[in-house]
Amino acid sequence: MYYLYHIPGKKIGVTRNLYNRVTKQQGYSSKEYEVLFSTKDISKISAMEIELQKSYGYKVDRQTYENLIKSNTEMKLNVTDQTTTFPMPLNKLKDRLEDAIGMEWNTSEGSFKITKENYKEVFKNAVTSMYNINRCFVYNKKLSEISGNKKEFYKEDEANVFDLIRDWAQVRGIYNKGDSKTQYMKLMEEVGELAEALLENDRAETQDAIGDIMVVLTNLAHMQQMKIEDCVTSAYDQIKNRKGSMVNGTFVKQEAPKKPWGHQSVTL
Repeated sequence: MYYLYHIPGKKIGVTRNLYNRVTKQQGYSSKEYEVLFSTKDISKISAMEIELQKSYGYKVDRQTYENLIKSNTEMKLNVTDQTTTFPMPLNKLKDRLEDAIGMEWNTSEGSFKITKENYKEVFKNAVTSMYNINRCFVYNKKLSEISGNKKEFYKEDEANVFDLIRDWAQVRGIYNKGDSKTQYMKLMEEVGELAEALLENDRAETQDAIGDIMVVLTNLAHMQQMKIEDCVTSAYDQIKNRKGSMVNGTFVKQEAPKKPWGHQSVTL
């Protein structure tokens, strides 16, 4: 919310935080100023500020509040393949995002634009940088989810996603130059990343790790002259009629009953 305030005989200004701007910074108590107008529309209140400054005979700002905010909040982002890092601590990000509504940039997951509808969601998913407490970041995949972008993994002919993975691996020489042992090591690496994501309750990274595991398993199966689809189908065929119960969060299959000793046939 933006507030148009008036300090009688002194000035007319705009702020989003009356206490910080008027009381703390300028030294006026709440009894020494009045709020003339409030709105969420920065363009409207910026125009009113200039108009009323002229009307009251005060010094007129050379730059509108809206343009001043835009110039002050033009964020120099650091965008990598995985994250977008913001140049401010987490506790200041929400206000800066609100001021930067309309700003747009490109990420590895597509373009992202800050809007009135999504800036709070961006803030909720931001994390303080482990390297600099005065920086915070959001995963690009999360930004893509927030904006509704989704990469189309399937081709127009709805090709099998596993065929696409195998084509991808073939083109990059994974099958010709790699081997099952290296794929197994890669699998263990991805499983470790999944464990870390689960412990941190990071949904975006969990999804990413599961996907990476499936890619590695697809390639590992191919190197063993198998298809991942057949492996999954075979596993399902074995479990589809299996009975059992949950024990300590794990499904334990029911063991087949053993025949009584007296009913067993003995061949002499």
